[in-house]
Amino acid sequence: MFGIPGKQAVTITPKAAAQISKLMQNAGHAGLRIGVKKGGCAGMEYTMEYVDDADPNDEVVEQDGARVMIAPMAQMFLFGTEIDYETTLLESGFKFNNPNVAEACGCGESISFKDMPGA
Repeated sequence: MFGIPGKQAVTITPKAAAQISKLMQNAGHAGLRIGVKKGGCAGMEYTMEYVDDADPNDEVVEQDGARVMIAPMAQMFLFGTEIDYETTLLESGFKFNNPNVAEACGCGESISFKDMPGA
């Protein structure tokens, strides 16, 4: 596990926790796994997928009925991130307030990190 002992890797706002909990109940899954992968216009992008079981190497964060698993490769990139859920007139979706991001594209889904080459 990456991070500080006793400190969660990510925090989840009440709105995000309610949405994740609702998705878990509706779909019948154990939680939501969050990761990062190469791609997008800024070099990396967030991934989200339903999971039925946590991988033994996942960091598991539980808050207000929501369960988020953080994939091992993503743990160092997501440490300190706040996961929020926003609803606007044009769209609704999860928003990652990530202190490790050096640059993000307009959609907010494609990012580059401070410790990556070229960042």
